[in-house]
Amino acid sequence: MYAFGLCIDQQYLVPGLAAIAGLADSLKPVSRRNAAVRVLTLDLTPTQALLLSDLAKRTGFGSFDLRRRVPLRASRMADASYITVTTYLRFEFMPDFVRRPYLIYVDADALVRGDITEPLGSLAEDEIGAVRDEFNPAVGECPALPGAAERWPHLRGRPYFNAGVLWTHTGHMPAVRRGVENALVHARRHILHNDQDALNLWLLHSGRVRPVDAGFNRFETGRFLERGNWVRRVVTRPLRPDPAAALVHFVGPEKPWQGDCPATEDVAEYRRHLSSTLRHVRRLGAIGVEPAGAW
Repeated sequence: MYAFGLCIDQQYLVPGLAAIAGLADSLKPVSRRNAAVRVLTLDLTPTQALLLSDLAKRTGFGSFDLRRRVPLRASRMADASYITVTTYLRFEFMPDFVRRPYLIYVDADALVRGDITEPLGSLAEDEIGAVRDEFNPAVGECPALPGAAERWPHLRGRPYFNAGVLWTHTGHMPAVRRGVENALVHARRHILHNDQDALNLWLLHSGRVRPVDAGFNRFETGRFLERGNWVRRVVTRPLRPDPAAALVHFVGPEKPWQGDCPATEDVAEYRRHLSSTLRHVRRLGAIGVEPAGAW
């Protein structure tokens, strides 16, 4: 019925492996066998692609496929401090590749703790499901989409969504791609957060978004509190780990697989999961696949 889509380049090979293992752990065996994993990449080698395929099969997924794709020609990297153009590949999961009625896109820098398929049940055919961004909650009241509220005053205060986890009918992906490309071509001056801003411009003007509960894309905030209190001014919920969250998203430049990342509770949980994943990988015969830096 559904496929999980991930965009993985060489920089994100290790977290990509952990994401696949986490998705497998989140499902019962029968659901795993009926689910698919689809990966798009710019630069993975055949050996790395085979490793991802072997892990997906070892963890019980019934189908795996990987293809090389190039991003939209109109792609614009306004912020490339820790994100590469691979981020734009999330709009390239076309029906002939996915070959499943539903697509759940997941960023590789996430810890999947529970079943994230539930939001599929409430989607209309022309909608995309997304979770409101915890750091940029509303248009005109955050850094995202600079100038958009002044150009289109009726958009001020409208929800702004994070693109790290998305739910949609696979047949709707061509329309999503066209909408994002149109935003990149005709509203480039409002792009700050790369493809996420472009997606939100289309969602705002089309209205084709289904808000999803925050627990399906919960930001890990502890790393930011280690560096300062700015996050307290923008996040309204209690800033502590959320054990009920089905997915924890490690947004920002500090990632839990990096040795210099603050060792918060959620980071420690991620590292335990990553260690378990790497044991699986070693049993597959892979050599030299390790996270950067020492924990």
